[in-house]
Amino acid sequence: VFEEMTLAEHLDELRSRLVKTCVGIGIAFIGGLFLTRPLLDLVRDNANVERFQSIDSTDPITSFFKTALYIAIAVALPLIFYQIFAFVSPGLTRKEKRYVYGSLPFVVLFFLAGAAFAFFLAIPRAFEFLSNFNSDIFEFAPTYSSVASFYIQVSLGMGIAFELPIIMFLLARLGIVSPKRMAASRRYAVVIVMIAAAIITPTPDPFNMLFVAAPIYLLFEVGLIFARVASRRRKTKDEEPELPALEA
Repeated sequence: VFEEMTLAEHLDELRSRLVKTCVGIGIAFIGGLFLTRPLLDLVRDNANVERFQSIDSTDPITSFFKTALYIAIAVALPLIFYQIFAFVSPGLTRKEKRYVYGSLPFVVLFFLAGAAFAFFLAIPRAFEFLSNFNSDIFEFAPTYSSVASFYIQVSLGMGIAFELPIIMFLLARLGIVSPKRMAASRRYAVVIVMIAAAIITPTPDPFNMLFVAAPIYLLFEVGLIFARVASRRRKTKDEEPELPALEA
């Protein structure tokens, strides 16, 4: 059963969700200002540099406030995911709404776990390789913007990759793809995982690529376990009452 809404109602709902999201990020931004300097020190140490290059005269201050914004978005992720689901929930069926709603905390948790893996493990290893590559010819002195972009790319990529078990669980739970069919696609999964690892970690170092690829493939195997559990539950589930649309 879908909830019918007019275009004006959809736009009003979207505006409301965006305002609430921006307010949440704004509040988190204030707290992020106090965490910015420790994070800048950590990023600098991970990048193996004493100081970042400041090409533009405004780089120090813009980098400071950009970092506070990155912190605010990370802190506000649960709110962001919630508002996205709350916006799309009227268009979901009863069954879809229940499964997606139940998986929402795990979506946030797995995304943060992937981003943390990238931030504390994968990225420092990548910078260790980059800073020492042909160091007798090149002086490794990156700008903060380039380092921040690298952090965002890898952390976002790993955060999305860590959602794989949740996606596989939902596909099996909704009866879209069976666990047997997922297991039969292992050979293709290996290729896709290697391609994803190469994209997420743009370094020519095969060890770093394998360091990223290994947990992603492990997540695929974990996803198969989740899918089998979901498939068994789907076969034995009872009729559930309809859930209403989420309200903020």
